[in-house]
Amino acid sequence: MNNNGTDPAIGYICSSIAILLFGSNFVPLKKCDTGDGNIAVVPIIKTIGLGLGILIWGSFNALTGWASSRFGWFGMDAEEVPKPLLNYTGAGLSVVSAFIFLFIKSEIPNNTCSVDTTPLITERVINTAQESCPSDSSDSWVEQLSTVHRRLVGCSLAVISGVLYGSTFVPIIYIKDHSKRNDSMFAGASQYDLDYVFAHFSGIFLTSTVYFLAYCVVMKNSPKLYPEAVLPGFLSGVLWAIATCCWFVANHSLSAVVSFPIITAGPGFIAAMWGVFMFKEIQGLKNYLLMMLAFCIIVTGALCTAFSKL
Repeated sequence: MNNNGTDPAIGYICSSIAILLFGSNFVPLKKCDTGDGNIAVVPIIKTIGLGLGILIWGSFNALTGWASSRFGWFGMDAEEVPKPLLNYTGAGLSVVSAFIFLFIKSEIPNNTCSVDTTPLITERVINTAQESCPSDSSDSWVEQLSTVHRRLVGCSLAVISGVLYGSTFVPIIYIKDHSKRNDSMFAGASQYDLDYVFAHFSGIFLTSTVYFLAYCVVMKNSPKLYPEAVLPGFLSGVLWAIATCCWFVANHSLSAVVSFPIITAGPGFIAAMWGVFMFKEIQGLKNYLLMMLAFCIIVTGALCTAFSKL
């Protein structure tokens, strides 16, 4: 243990677990129709695709989280590292690695009729042809956009999502920084990040509840809910929650200026591995070579960021 009660080894282990789980948490939902999904993710995927979506929001996530901690944005204390050049290099390589995924092509089947898409709450229709697919997607507002508008909406939502993802730890770090000041209302607050997990998750639950109620009102009490997505969705949430807890520990052990470039860069590669070995979405020598290049850059960036703390 070092002088401030943190252990870098634990931080790197937790970062590795977070990368693995963040890159895998959508796997349980791969074969399920999630309907309208949540506020931004599903519209992003439908407008610009998952690959480009992860590229944009992952890059802005990494830059926002790293820069806000490194330069002291939003009232936080700027975090110093012993080797700032290595830290800058690691953050830059994390973003570069994300851009490489833009050139990796995925082969995704267009047939979406293979899953049960019967909503839990919907109007009963008699004598519906069994061979036809549900018309949920055609009724989506996303499907009514032009190509230019789809890309504009998707990119805008991805940027907003990335900035918000990158700011998710700002309130916690702000409280921790101001707890050291006797004149602050947060004086004496805990310095251990896991003490804030319950409040963090409660905020997510409350926000999701408000959004769902608003969605039900907009849909005139006929939300599109799919029974086959319930248990996979729960499992996905558990994986995400464990990964987030590990991220809290990594922030405490390494500081956000180190953990953010590492944890935001790795999940894209893990997700790509699922696409290669499990779902066969990525094939071909060119795509494999690009993935190896991205992996090398990710590892180099993570090592630069790690060594900047030593």
